[in-house]
Amino acid sequence: MQQSPNSQFIHYYQAETLKPYDDVLAELEVAIAEHNFRITGHSRVGKVIRERGAENFPEFDTIQFCNLTHARTLLEISPHLVSYMPCNVVTYQFQGKTVIKTHLLPEDSDNQSLNAFAAKMNKKLKQIVDFAAEE
Repeated sequence: MQQSPNSQFIHYYQAETLKPYDDVLAELEVAIAEHNFRITGHSRVGKVIRERGAENFPEFDTIQFCNLTHARTLLEISPHLVSYMPCNVVTYQFQGKTVIKTHLLPEDSDNQSLNAFAAKMNKKLKQIVDFAAEE
């Protein structure tokens, strides 16, 4: 858990795996599609840094994805929730493992509609991470 500048807590969910890094990325793409999301961006940060001369730099990737039906529901609950969009999963190498991590939506707000939506969405996000990590 990390505190953001506006004093809200950002909750994360993560898993680690010994699977090859490229296998994890491929599994993420499959899991994202199976949960009816579309990938909207993929930043291969580690790869680009290596291409610019840091040959032993580890892998770091961010994958952004969205489902417009879910996005509409979230934004109808509150336009301020745009800060949770799009969904995002990061992967990186750390101490011989691949870490897969995503931020979760708050399930304990004063808004019961948000809490219900967040619980459903967080379940999907955790399933995506777990699928990519499964060995």
